Amino acid sequence: MKQPSLDVLMSQADSKYTLVVAAAKRARVLMNNMDANEFKDTKPVSRALVEIAYGKINSDFFEKVTTDATR
Repeated sequence: MKQPSLDVLMSQADSKYTLVVAAAKRARVLMNNMDANEFKDTKPVSRALVEIAYGKINSDFFEKVTTDATR
């Protein structure tokens, strides 16, 4: 699976920091909900970045990431 470009990812987030934190949190959710066998082809962070690039992660998720970071 080819990783999306930074330009595409940044169109979904307001800053690189938000993007990194959102990808890490989504990857953690994916790891907790899937079997280890599902990660042989695609790693959780790669899958999270693809989901962000395709808009599968909504703006509420990004807002939660930024509010969690300010605490």
